[in-house]
Amino acid sequence: MDAPADLATRVADLEAYVRNGTPTALMSSGPGHNAWMMTSTALVLFMTLPGLALFYGGLVRRKNILSVMAQCLGCAGLVTILWWLCGYSLAFSRGSSVIGGLKLALLHGVTSAPNSDYAPWVSQNVFAMYQLMFAIITPALIVGAIAERMKYAAVMTFIAIWMFVVYFPLAHMIWGIDGLMNGLGNPTAAIKAIDFAGGTVVHMSSGWSALVLCLILGRRSGFGRRAFLPHSVVLTMVGTGMLWVGWYGFNAGSALAADGIAANAFTATTLATAVAAAIWPALEWLTRGKPTVLGFCSGAVAGLVVITPASGFVTPSGAVAIGVLAGVVPFVACTKLKAFFRYDDALDTFGVHGVGGTLGALLTGFFADAGTNPNLAHLAGRTLWLEQLKAMGLTLALSIGATTVIGFALKAVMGLRPAVDAEELGLDDAEHGEAGYHPEEAGGHGPTDDASLPNAVSLANAPS
Repeated sequence: MDAPADLATRVADLEAYVRNGTPTALMSSGPGHNAWMMTSTALVLFMTLPGLALFYGGLVRRKNILSVMAQCLGCAGLVTILWWLCGYSLAFSRGSSVIGGLKLALLHGVTSAPNSDYAPWVSQNVFAMYQLMFAIITPALIVGAIAERMKYAAVMTFIAIWMFVVYFPLAHMIWGIDGLMNGLGNPTAAIKAIDFAGGTVVHMSSGWSALVLCLILGRRSGFGRRAFLPHSVVLTMVGTGMLWVGWYGFNAGSALAADGIAANAFTATTLATAVAAAIWPALEWLTRGKPTVLGFCSGAVAGLVVITPASGFVTPSGAVAIGVLAGVVPFVACTKLKAFFRYDDALDTFGVHGVGGTLGALLTGFFADAGTNPNLAHLAGRTLWLEQLKAMGLTLALSIGATTVIGFALKAVMGLRPAVDAEELGLDDAEHGEAGYHPEEAGGHGPTDDASLPNAVSLANAPS
């Protein structure tokens, strides 16, 4: 039996806990850091369910709201099963520089003891669940580009394959302890890039894959001949608020501790998001005469996306500058680029997440500040943006190449789109056999029950 640590070692470990340093003798989770990470895990799930489901749900036509929500829910269930099966192990266990091994498959050995490769004061099972929430929301983002025109079975099959070919390798390469592009954690990384909370892993991969998939699918029936208006900007606004709140878990939680770096990420996230949420509608005001609520929502999400890879690395002023660019560049992509090329990115997934994630990954290379995050001491400098470009190039190649192969293969084998009649009817009914709204039930009675209403009122008012 090991002898208990002496007083000096125990005090040093206590100081390490306060500073989120590496302990010498104590190998157990710290209550404060663990509590923050469990809270962050719940916040990131809140981003998908219900945040993204409501954000996307309000943007589609009424007949397709449940199909979008079903796809978000389907991602949560499917990806969780894959994560337990082997996804967590492939992403975060040691292996090659491109993919992890199977040591942690079935979450074997994933207990409340920390995994010292990543977070010495956080239980590994909490860390695994936190990273699961990233894995859930990433493919759910793709849903926005192909909304209203892809079969549910095809969506789920695509996501299952895409997770193995794109997400798990990218997560390992960027965040894995021996990852190819983990400049922060792997001293021997071939590409010394940084990504605090998912600019490449989450937003670039989903955004560019979404563009490719929507091109393979083709445009929605009637696209360009009639307007496809959001059926409820109110729901989209509610979803935006949930995304913004949940994103604090996404960004500040990526510090993997309740420490000063988390506080910096929290501050940067707030500033960049608020600035972008002001810039986007201001541009609408200048170019179209009126600022819209949808513009405020789009700007806020764009700000959240672009600051994500930089959030734990930049100063407050850097975050403001990133927020300005986040309000301008995705706005141009969604209003000008999309109109020029006439691709049917239904809910602007590519314009916000693809373009925004790419912009954020690049800006991280310019704005990263070692004074804000001491872990950058050996990285921040004049050449970091070149490392970012390398990581961006590899992310683009993998996302675009894999999605092209998977998309065309599934199109040939099982078909991607429902019949035109089913699409016109709406995917809620055609794919799920239900409807999100039943206007005939308003007031508690159907349109054929007019005679029953007076009877009900008479019965209610009759003496007992």
